[in-house]
Amino acid sequence: MLSKINKNKIGYFFIAPFVIGFLLFGLYPVYNTIALSFTNATLMKSSSKFVGLLNFQRLFADSTFPTAIKNTWELWLMNFIPQLGIALLLAVWFTSTRLKIKGGGFWRMLFYLPNLMMSATIAALFFSIFSLYGPANQFLVRAGILFEAIDFIRNPQVMRAVVVFIQWWLWFGQTTIILMAAMTSISVSIYEAALVDGSNGWQMFRYITLPLIKPVMIYVLVTSLVGGMQMFDIPMLLTDGRGSPSNSILTNNILMYMKFRSTDGLIGSASAVGVVIFIMTTFVALLIFYVLREKKGEKSKEISS
Repeated sequence: MLSKINKNKIGYFFIAPFVIGFLLFGLYPVYNTIALSFTNATLMKSSSKFVGLLNFQRLFADSTFPTAIKNTWELWLMNFIPQLGIALLLAVWFTSTRLKIKGGGFWRMLFYLPNLMMSATIAALFFSIFSLYGPANQFLVRAGILFEAIDFIRNPQVMRAVVVFIQWWLWFGQTTIILMAAMTSISVSIYEAALVDGSNGWQMFRYITLPLIKPVMIYVLVTSLVGGMQMFDIPMLLTDGRGSPSNSILTNNILMYMKFRSTDGLIGSASAVGVVIFIMTTFVALLIFYVLREKKGEKSKEISS
């Protein structure tokens, strides 16, 4: 006779705060945004009507929408690619038993420190540095590099470079720490066996380190993708809030904010932008999981000697 399973229902009490919080602040906002995207809801009206795909038709007809999509992807890729590359290099250096770099804890703290600063503070700092009478112009003019001050804030190339640098500077430390944690979890005996077989440093990195930290790298890639598609505060605060100059740093979220802050407060149109961002991010994230997934029956490659 099978014994009855003892169900301790008190566990539901402990997970209830998370479930309730997720439903209220995670799932419901997504549902409400999707619902509003099919209406003509505004801040100035208490009621709204179902308009079908009208908001989406207007969005794709808006010439600024492709610009926002293009800028968002370019700004994210231009900061993420060097971010991942430099983070991998630093993680290898600080976890290497051959180099034995001292003060690892201090360097990790130093790399992570920018991530603790508020984005508004960083944006205000760089805005002050590159303003017409800021330190950058003063130094370049006094050093004889520039004949007269340049309005960097109105220069599209400079502003794009500043946004990319800030995004990289804020997040490369966290990426480095995550990758270091993944590398230190790999058993030393695997590397010792590879050394006995005559493998060099590059071969061990290529055939041992990278395959074993692939799940962590997928996590870093997807979380960075989600954050990149939601890029808002830095480009917003660096300029007049409209993605200037010449819409060079106009992102998806800034476009959504502009529609929300328009004369009538177009909530339905702004929600349509949010829905497109959600679909785009979800599709690319699922594609990443599919492409980088572990193949069935996949075997680890042997290290060539």
